[in-house]
Amino acid sequence: MSVRILALVGSLRAGSHNRQLAEAAAKHAPSGVEIELYEGLAEVPFYNEDIDVEGGVPAAAARLREVAGQADAFLLFSPEYNGTMPAVLKNAIDWLSRPFGVGAVSGKPVAVVGTAFGQYGGVWAQDDARKSVGIAGGVVLEDVKLSIPGSVTRFAETHPADDAEVVTALAEVLGKVYSAASAAA
Repeated sequence: MSVRILALVGSLRAGSHNRQLAEAAAKHAPSGVEIELYEGLAEVPFYNEDIDVEGGVPAAAARLREVAGQADAFLLFSPEYNGTMPAVLKNAIDWLSRPFGVGAVSGKPVAVVGTAFGQYGGVWAQDDARKSVGIAGGVVLEDVKLSIPGSVTRFAETHPADDAEVVTALAEVLGKVYSAASAAA
């Protein structure tokens, strides 16, 4: 069985270590796992019920929902901004949660991972993302965690795809997401 995982990266920064982590996951994805790194979160407007109406959903938000609807599972990559997840990631979750109960994330496995400069690797942000996407209807894989501390120094000269420890950890994460998505199908 082939599993399509949509990767949402919570950092818009050029050279983002979380983007690089997502690239590493895509590069080292096991057979049967296809990872799509979503492009375009920067264009999705802040969620507003006034514009989330039939015929009025902004094109960028409609595209996000369409692509997410085709995914079997989600892998969220979250840095930590001021002790929580970035607004761009929260905004994506908000758009994907609607319509409530049948949003594109509803009932699908979701894992949250990431890297941050701090000594804990962004665990607070990742915990907040898990909480939010769970309330949005995603099936949060609570036992799938990967928080890589010291991103600025660790990945200063090494791409995560070339870090053997990171590649091994990502393989474990992807294996668990694959199993959850296969079981849900």
